[in-house]
Amino acid sequence: MENITWKEFEKIELRVGTIIGVNDFPEALKPAYKLTIDFGSQIGIRRSSAQITSRYSKSELMGKQIIGVINFPPKQIGPFMSECLVTGFSDGTGGIILATTDTNVINGSKLF
Repeated sequence: MENITWKEFEKIELRVGTIIGVNDFPEALKPAYKLTIDFGSQIGIRRSSAQITSRYSKSELMGKQIIGVINFPPKQIGPFMSECLVTGFSDGTGGIILATTDTNVINGSKLF
């Protein structure tokens, strides 16, 4: 593990967003969804690809708040442009458990 400074951590924009759209991503090499996420009026709507199909159905994801990194550069994933990174934890079997809030938070709120 490499240590970073507090100043380096402050550069990472970890923000809360609400999933407002979920679509299949059949072109992905591994099963994934295309997510549309509302990060509030100052940041706006961002899209991301997430390999979470083994843990979540599309209906479970709608309206779920997630924690995402919004200041990485966009990344081309096949025919899809990912505009943020949805965060999560490994479940130990290859699945991902999303990092979420336990109470609704205003979209765009920063994680400190």
